[in-house]
Amino acid sequence: SRTVEVDPSSGTVWPKPQVLKTSARQYIIDSSTFKFRLASEVSKCDIVAEALKRYRQLFFLPDCPRQRCQPDVDSWNSPPAETLTQLEIHMTTCEVQPHLNMDERYIIQLSASQPDARLVANTTWGILRGLETFSQLIRTVNDTHFLISATYIEDFPRFPHRGLLIDSSRHFLPLRTIVQTLDAMAYNKMNVLHWHIVDDPSFPYVSSRFPAMSEKGAYDPRTHVYSPKDVRYVIQEAALRGIRVIAEFDTPGHTQSWGKAYPSLLTTCYDGGRPTGTYGPIDPSRKENYVFLQRFFQEAAQVFPDKYIHLGGDEVSFDCWRSNPNITAFMKQQGMEGNYNQLEQFYVQKVVNLVETLQKSYFVWQEVFDNGVQLAEESIIHVWKEPHKEEMWQVTSQGFRVLLSSCWYLDYISYGADWKKYYLCDPQGFHGSPQQNSLVMGGEACIWGEYVDATNLISRTWPRASAVAERLWSPASASDVGEATPRFKNLRCLMLKRGLTPEPQEGPGFCPCDYVVKHP
Repeated sequence: SRTVEVDPSSGTVWPKPQVLKTSARQYIIDSSTFKFRLASEVSKCDIVAEALKRYRQLFFLPDCPRQRCQPDVDSWNSPPAETLTQLEIHMTTCEVQPHLNMDERYIIQLSASQPDARLVANTTWGILRGLETFSQLIRTVNDTHFLISATYIEDFPRFPHRGLLIDSSRHFLPLRTIVQTLDAMAYNKMNVLHWHIVDDPSFPYVSSRFPAMSEKGAYDPRTHVYSPKDVRYVIQEAALRGIRVIAEFDTPGHTQSWGKAYPSLLTTCYDGGRPTGTYGPIDPSRKENYVFLQRFFQEAAQVFPDKYIHLGGDEVSFDCWRSNPNITAFMKQQGMEGNYNQLEQFYVQKVVNLVETLQKSYFVWQEVFDNGVQLAEESIIHVWKEPHKEEMWQVTSQGFRVLLSSCWYLDYISYGADWKKYYLCDPQGFHGSPQQNSLVMGGEACIWGEYVDATNLISRTWPRASAVAERLWSPASASDVGEATPRFKNLRCLMLKRGLTPEPQEGPGFCPCDYVVKHP
């Protein structure tokens, strides 16, 4: 009789669980008879119901779409004696909106003494994470039969904020590509989509209150925009995967596209006492601008349900402000003559104050903290510059919460297996006190859009972002690149099998399904 070969690297889990114990005992799963058995509280939870539909398919993918290798189960040399027929699912609380402090803890018990499998979690989000782990434990034998080893897992994330920044202004990203990104994030247990939705080049966000902004500011107001319905769809698809959507509306810089519809928002640049016809950042001297921003953020606060919004605040060029005589006069009147950092501080202070009146908390890029703006206690500082360890130390020493992105700019591509350097960057690596470490919320991988659109977003981001995902989920002690490498390779093959196009990161090699890849 013939030995059935099962890929030995499959059945590994990424990101690495906090506690994982496996046994040599294996069970057969027959996809035609396998069931989910739901405790009563689980059966009423819509997000879990949708997840079970998705994972029913993901549990039992054949190795490849066109591969039809079906060895007879009866001809196995040492067939496992028993069949696992169901996964019992228990949950305490059904939550519908993911949030910063959501409980993602779960336990998987797959007994070595009898074919009995349980997934237990306190909330919806733990069930989602546990289903993803269970799906990775299953190994394919043929189209209908699968193997799973007896396993015990206790798991929870090291950090509550494990994000990915996407940029839909420099290049427009169609909804299908954003949903593929959400899928990839769910496979890696990431839980925040930071949507850098507008910037200098284009304004694709359709504001119901200010529709002219996308009509004038989008690359194409018919095709390259996100309608209110589109935005709701992204938020809903993200929530189904336990992912928060945090929108970023970056001001006062990075706002050229805002000025297409409302040029008076921006600062008129001067040269030799005359307007040049170009514009700079938002004009902080005009009271009308703050009225506009109040109304704009009031709408955004209703459109995006998360408690947090990202207010940007990075890379403000002072050249145009310096050239403008009205701003010079305003600064003199305010007693800040010649101090443009103080002018920026004046503007950002106004914006954070008005956002606080909308019952929203906020993220800001590190420059806002560096410039001494008075920030609310629950605000989170987003560190993106180097040297990041010093900045992380400074922010936490002043009692603020912090996110790291400095070492995870995925758009800075380099030759070779650069995932390893992402894997070894630790957000708590700045030698802070226990109190400082407790203020580290996690971090985000960033895939900025200068050279990224729907053709390469998935392949350039993944599996490199997976290294960040494990760093933010798994225990700090999981830092052995050698141990991680086979699991990392297997994760890429799994994502390929699930229909995504993650690029090769480990030099020559193959995945069983790479010959039938479907391009985006």
